[in-house]
Order: sequence, then C-alpha cells, then structure tokens
Amino acid sequence: MKVSLRKQLNVWKSVLFALFLREMQSQFNDKLGLAWAFIEPFAFIFGLSYMRSMMGGGDVHSIPVFIFMMIGMISIQSFITPLNSVSAAFKRNRPLYAFRQVQPISGLIVSCFVEFSIKIVVIILAFITLFLLKIPTQLDNALLLIVIYLALWAFTFSLSCILGIITAYVPEVNKVTGLLTRPLFFISCTFFSLQDIPMEYWHYLTWNPLVHFIELARFACFKSYGDNGVSVEFALASSFTAFFFAVCLYHLTWKGILSR
Repeated sequence: MKVSLRKQLNVWKSVLFALFLREMQSQFNDKLGLAWAFIEPFAFIFGLSYMRSMMGGGDVHSIPVFIFMMIGMISIQSFITPLNSVSAAFKRNRPLYAFRQVQPISGLIVSCFVEFSIKIVVIILAFITLFLLKIPTQLDNALLLIVIYLALWAFTFSLSCILGIITAYVPEVNKVTGLLTRPLFFISCTFFSLQDIPMEYWHYLTWNPLVHFIELARFACFKSYGDNGVSVEFALASSFTAFFFAVCLYHLTWKGILSR
C-alpha cells in the first residue's frame, strides 16, 4: 500500500511534536523548570560581559565594551552549548528507534530547535537588560545580523550532526569534545577584536568561521566597527559546506546509527 507524501509529513510532524514534549520533560523536570534554561545562560553571558566592561571600560572600536562582549558571548554560546547537547540526541533517543516512524534526524532537529529557542529568549532578555541599564545601542543592519545568526545555527546544526554520528560509532570521542571546544573562547574573537591583532597574524585566526560570525554580528550592529579581515561569503560558504557534508554523512550512516 502506497502512503501519500502528505500523510508521511503528517506522521513526521506528530513524531517531531512528541519528541519535543519528551525533550522538554527530560531537560526541565526540576523545581526551577524551564525558567532555568533561560536564566543560566543569560546570567553567564551577562556576568562575563559586565566583568569585562568593569576591567576595560570605554569602547572597543566604537562599540561599548559591554555590548561588544555580549555579542561575542551570545555567539560563542550559540555554538558550544548546542554542539555538546544536540550531538547527544542520537544516543538520547536510541530507545525510540524501535518505532519505525522515529528516525535519528528527528531527535537532532528537535534538540537543535529547543536550543535555538532558548538562545532567542536569551537575546530578548539581553536587549531588555540593555534598555533597563540605559546602555546606548544600535542596529545598523538587521538583515545582515539575522542572516549571520541563522548561518551560525546552520553551521552548529551541521557540526552537531557530524559529531553525533562520529560519537555513535566511537563513543570515546564524546569525552574529548569539551577539551576541543574550550579553546574556541580564546581563538574566536570573543574577548577581543580581530582589529587588535596585527594584520600579518590575521590568517592564524580567520580560518575559524566563528571569527567571521562574531565579527560580522558586531559589524551588523555597529557599522562604524568595520568588517576588516572577515567575509560574509566565507561565513555562508562554511555553513553550506558543513551542511552538505552533514547531510551526506547522515545519508550514508543513518541505518548504522539505528543498529548501534
């Protein structure tokens, strides 16, 4: 009996919604519940940004230090936190693979959507905080900021998929993921600007797509900051390339993931 595409999509939608409810229940079942999912990353980002502004003060290439740090922290947290949690979705949903309607990619999409939603709320809280503290801010190119942030999440989703597949076959990889991602705080222009580095050393940092995402996000907010050394084309190409390899690798290995 041939099943129509519309019916298949309806079944997949029901599966995604069921996995979403399961994800919410498993992650936020303590007393603080869902509120802690927003408060914890916001407090971390706000705390580090505030301490950095107290130490440095003034502006960083026309951007107030507090906003400069907040943009960097939100961007890097939008990559590192989901990379560790989303990549574990394959293993976390393994008991559900007994149902043929549940595919490994479904859990990955739901987990990424939950993390994305949390970060959007954190960004809203950050804007409210800036307003309450009466810190002058601006947004010169909203479209560029949206494109860059969505490209960052496409890049994060793709690498999470690749890491999740590798972990499914080699579980020991999960133990070193934290060690490999921690240096990203220091080589992704989170705490400093690329313009603070002599131009002849830029190539040691600009191979990292996160540098382009973070610096371009600052440029989208403050046009006076400039986009020296970074490229929108490189950021988008990095996301597309990572997504292409993730889709290809998943297509080749998804049946193996089911049997792991």
